[in-house]
Amino acid sequence: MKRKDISELAGSAGLGAWTAFGVLTMVVIGHDGAPLFGDEDALSWSVAHRPDIAPALARGLTATGTGVVPYALVILAALLTGRTTRQRVLAATLAPACLATGQALRYGVMSLIARPRPALSNWAGNASGWSFPSGHTTTAALTAGLVILAICVRSPHGRTPLCLAVGCWGVLVGLTRVYLGVHWFTDIVGGWLFAIGWLGVCLCAAAWWVPTRLISEGAELPQERAQL
Repeated sequence: MKRKDISELAGSAGLGAWTAFGVLTMVVIGHDGAPLFGDEDALSWSVAHRPDIAPALARGLTATGTGVVPYALVILAALLTGRTTRQRVLAATLAPACLATGQALRYGVMSLIARPRPALSNWAGNASGWSFPSGHTTTAALTAGLVILAICVRSPHGRTPLCLAVGCWGVLVGLTRVYLGVHWFTDIVGGWLFAIGWLGVCLCAAAWWVPTRLISEGAELPQERAQL
């Protein structure tokens, strides 16, 4: 796929996701942060279905969506993607930068909207700050997206099972936040939409501005492959 096509596809996906995020944000603000469609039902179901071991497993999974783990996954994926030292350095710089700036932007949006979390009596885990959009969800979705991009670049064949596994991890981290009672479901949807939008912006920018020589450096020519 040509760089222009990648840029247009990423830009379109990002614009669509952020448009949907904007609409959801306006609805949240319009209801003064109150629970929206399905929020209370999802929370009620989660509180009613917590066998002894389930919350502990959910807390373990949700912990992978914040802190050091996302950055370690992103940097490792970036280092494995590059074929040359310069490519690895570039990828290991841009990918964490995308994650960090996405987290910072999300925090700013969260602070402006200031949506209250569900009642403390429903909590089965730790949480801090306001509710919308979910921080763990956004971080895990950004991480999953960056890792999947790295897999697609590095392993064009046989990548589907691994991409599905990474994608499922990103989704499940978000769902644990509802299960643990610390977020409304629409907080999770907002986190997913925000992450897709930011990934689209970052990929679009990279496709336009990263020098072609850094991307193609070290790539084998068809004649070279035939001789191997």
